[in-house]
Amino acid sequence: MPVMTGKEALVRMLIAEGVEYIFGNPGTSETPMMDALQDFSHIKYIQALQEGTAVGMADGYARATGRPAFANIHIAGGLANGISALYNAYRGGTPVVLTAGNSDTRMLLSEPTLSGDLVEMTRQYTKWSHEIHHPADVPGAVRRAFKEARTPPTGPVFLSFPWDTMDEQADIDVTPGGPGYFRTRPDRDALAQASQLLAQAENPVIVVGDRIAQSGGMEQMIQVAERLGAKVFAASFSEVNFPTSHPLWSGMLNTSSPVTRRLLSGADVVLAVGANVFSSFLYVDVPLLDPESKLVHLDSASREVEKVYPTEVGLLADPATGLAELADALEQDMSAPAKEAAATRMAELAERRRRAQDEYRQRLQQRWDNSPIAVERMMHELAAAVPPGTIVADEAITSRPALMQEFDFDEPGSLYGIQGGALGWAMPGALGLKLAQPDRPVLAVVGDGASMYTVQALWTAATFNIPVVYAICNNRAYRILKVNMDIYLKRMLNDDERVSEYTGMDFANALDLAAVAQALGVASEKITDPAQIGPAARRMFDSGKPGLLDISIDGSL
Repeated sequence: MPVMTGKEALVRMLIAEGVEYIFGNPGTSETPMMDALQDFSHIKYIQALQEGTAVGMADGYARATGRPAFANIHIAGGLANGISALYNAYRGGTPVVLTAGNSDTRMLLSEPTLSGDLVEMTRQYTKWSHEIHHPADVPGAVRRAFKEARTPPTGPVFLSFPWDTMDEQADIDVTPGGPGYFRTRPDRDALAQASQLLAQAENPVIVVGDRIAQSGGMEQMIQVAERLGAKVFAASFSEVNFPTSHPLWSGMLNTSSPVTRRLLSGADVVLAVGANVFSSFLYVDVPLLDPESKLVHLDSASREVEKVYPTEVGLLADPATGLAELADALEQDMSAPAKEAAATRMAELAERRRRAQDEYRQRLQQRWDNSPIAVERMMHELAAAVPPGTIVADEAITSRPALMQEFDFDEPGSLYGIQGGALGWAMPGALGLKLAQPDRPVLAVVGDGASMYTVQALWTAATFNIPVVYAICNNRAYRILKVNMDIYLKRMLNDDERVSEYTGMDFANALDLAAVAQALGVASEKITDPAQIGPAARRMFDSGKPGLLDISIDGSL
């Protein structure tokens, strides 16, 4: 075996694993790796100005390619900056290989500046976290990291590289990991029982989650839904798990609200696929599923099956594979009257959806000329202006319902949203999406408050000419906090009299994102007239450069 340093072994392993980009914010502890990179033109270093931006770019890239992305940030202080983005990756199951340099191990007794237990810092938000102490271990650790990240349920991993590990030499075997074969099939008996329950259901309901999209299982999900004629709700929809223009699409569940119980009530069988049942943010004092509803849960994440609710049948399998087999089983098990009832349900749901869309259009017309701009009008103008094939990166927060009404997300890979809830994903995440899909336009729709968590991404967009168009929903507030304050007072405390002053939730000095963008090298326009949105968006997309639209919208509750 050839003799080489740990830093050379690292870079050669990244090349062997097919890494195209390193998303990073370097520090002195990363000096050995940065030195090695200049001898290899195979990998491009995408420089970020803040660690959360680097990890966010890696998250977007990994999600759009379906492959692990590699990020490198700086020792304990910098790693702390990146942990909110790591948290999002962990909650969403994004295969990110996050790394950082660390102090020379010969210095650890003196507790060197900026050093720390990096493995312990990241352990709770990774599938695997490890520090490498010998250069000979670099290939095996990197190979395992990529394997862990891409094995379902996918997720982030962390590796720490002490300085001396990078500089010391050893006999090194640079061999990448295997491709991995993860199309696991469901247990036959469980599949048969699930099919029989669903085939006999009179009011089935489906709850989808992001592991459907991660497995490439949307078409199979459509097959099952149409067989059953079942309403399809999303427990999470940060990727396209079901086409939003389909007549069975019934919208997002707010799992922090008892309204979800009403939406699911009356279901005799609930089929959950690739979804957490249920993860919420606010306490709800009633169970979201009726005790009479029988739960069938198909998932690649064993930890989520029967995690909270009693489950009649749990199927541990790749969602796409399991759904394909379930669709075939239902075709055999459903009687002719059951199939006819399913077709009737689907026709009724299509008519109900048509009426709801008519009502929405009426509300839009009523707010058409509002000033400040109604968020529904903003999204309407953007949807009409984006080029075909546009990918949307969504961190619109309270503006998301309007986004989902105006855009049809029917193709896998056409929408990616924040996962985990730690603000700051979309500004850098959109850059990762664009690098992964360079031939497709990318629109990032971001709240003004959320944008400031990683606004440094604009500098990276300008420096590397990554042509993402940003549309900022500028409502001059943390509006989501106001919404939740009202929920706290009225629903949780049952206090209809107290009027909140929304302390700390308004931006008295409004955020001028157009000026910030220009300062960081990105063209921008400030918009107060809704008629300007479409032409401005088209100009931005036609420019072939990054651009930002700072759109003033109505933030009232």
